[in-house]
Amino acid sequence: MEFHQKVYEIVRQVPAGRATTYGAVALLCGSPRASRAVGWAIAQCGLADVPCHRVVNRLGQTAKAFPDQRRLLEAEGVVFRPDGSVDLDIFGWTGPSAQ
Repeated sequence: MEFHQKVYEIVRQVPAGRATTYGAVALLCGSPRASRAVGWAIAQCGLADVPCHRVVNRLGQTAKAFPDQRRLLEAEGVVFRPDGSVDLDIFGWTGPSAQ
């Protein structure tokens, strides 16, 4: 399976109200050092059934190029810290067994 398709399959599994990181997606794809490639795949995704807004950076920060990302996460119940990041200890998702 092509790498981008693997990324999309993993991101489709992230439950509403949770967030994951580019690195976690890369790890689940079997390419632990490919977090930037995950970012490129997310940036190029135009598929409505892939909840790309649920992927944040390792610090829980949203993408500058995706201004609606915070609003979409908040609509699902994700709470942001005062510094604007997602608390990944509470809202983080690291894989299907983490639900």
